[in-house]
Amino acid sequence: MGEIDAAGELVMGGMLGRAVEPHAGERHGHGHGTICLNCGTALVGPHCHECGQSGHVHRSLGAIGHELLHGVAHFEGKMWRTLPLLAWRPGDLTRRYIAGERARFVSPMAMFLFSIFTMFAIFQILGISTPTDLDTAMMKPAAAIQQSIKKQEDKRASKAAKLAKLDAGDSDRAELQDDIAKADREIASLKSAAAQIGHGSADAEAEEAEVHTGWHTLDHGIEKWRKNPSLMLYKLQSSIYKFSWLLIPLSLPFVWLLFFWKRQYKLYDHAVFVTYSIAAMSLLFIVVTLGSAVHVPGNVLGTLAFVVPPVHMCRQLKQAYQLRWRSAILRTVVLLWFIAIIATLFLLILALLGIMG
Repeated sequence: MGEIDAAGELVMGGMLGRAVEPHAGERHGHGHGTICLNCGTALVGPHCHECGQSGHVHRSLGAIGHELLHGVAHFEGKMWRTLPLLAWRPGDLTRRYIAGERARFVSPMAMFLFSIFTMFAIFQILGISTPTDLDTAMMKPAAAIQQSIKKQEDKRASKAAKLAKLDAGDSDRAELQDDIAKADREIASLKSAAAQIGHGSADAEAEEAEVHTGWHTLDHGIEKWRKNPSLMLYKLQSSIYKFSWLLIPLSLPFVWLLFFWKRQYKLYDHAVFVTYSIAAMSLLFIVVTLGSAVHVPGNVLGTLAFVVPPVHMCRQLKQAYQLRWRSAILRTVVLLWFIAIIATLFLLILALLGIMG
């Protein structure tokens, strides 16, 4: 079912991307009569000049399949014009889109939606998900030590049972006796460690169990995190998927700070820059994930993951805002610090939503 769900996510990503993609400049053949079937305006070309609907209206199952394929893979040919620029000349793509070349390229939001849906579809296909078997007891030092003591005691009991079955002159007795003595020393050492941290651990656990912030919803959420961390991690992963769009408004103030004294750049320009950049990083993450699945060497994937993002951002800054290399590099360094802050804020918001949800 995971592969089917992933395919559905991929199709949905293409359809949503297509849904927000402007239709300006696209042609679908010849007109269908002389009247727009949507608003009744007389047609003077292949599209209605009032509402923008195509004059040619399909009414066949083949047309539905055609639209679906275009939504997922083609974006009416725009995808294949957009991807090379997004990969190699992202700043030129950003600047040209802002300047008005909207019909030639996939819009930033459509590209963002497509990349996010595709990334999570790939995760589902490859079975990448949060762990579901977290042991909450093992997350506490005292409980972990007690667990180790129990394992050693079980091991000692097994060795002792084997020793009891051997004859007095059996050559294996010496080895088993050594193993039992070793287990005894290990158990004594673990019990000593447990005694040393016992009081502090008990106090910490009591204190942890009685956290009261004064906000009932928050207290209840923290308690849920403690009781079922696996479920909460799953909810956090789902929230990253659902609320990934929050990265755009969170990033806007920080990018604005890089150019706040340059009045020619508007918030819209920064939004286009940010949205294309996030889409590019999502696509890069897809490439790295697929490379890992087909066993590409780790040093190659590490280079892609840690070198390509800052280089890509630097090129996009230089090209989009027409900067000198020195200025672009300096802003990239600052932007990397900003990204750490943005990621922290994003995760805190998601954690708060998960706790209060």
